[in-house]
Amino acid sequence: QVQLVESGGGLVQAGGSLRLSCAASGSSFNINVMGWYRQAPGKQRELVAAITRGGSTNYVDSVKGRFTISRDNAKNTVYLQMNSLKAEDTAVYYCNVAASSGSYSCNYWGQGTQVTVSS
Repeated sequence: QVQLVESGGGLVQAGGSLRLSCAASGSSFNINVMGWYRQAPGKQRELVAAITRGGSTNYVDSVKGRFTISRDNAKNTVYLQMNSLKAEDTAVYYCNVAASSGSYSCNYWGQGTQVTVSS
């Protein structure tokens, strides 16, 4: 099993910044792709950003140039630096991790952290 602990959400004014963190634990697992999803009320969950173990990243178009995903492989932690926040970024943000152990692989989800941007 892999446990994910998220932190860093909150309330911020438009134009402000927040940094989300997600720490994965599970000593027998290799942590592969790490990412952040978000789900706004009445909308489907969408991928915001993802990063491979080697550092390759991808972003949804709406956050390019404003959000930066990074990770610390030694700590199995992924970060999402969110700058120039907009009201439409308001959502519950979920950490997602693809992990493997031998031939077994699985995706794990964090509990979610609320990000609210006031306009």
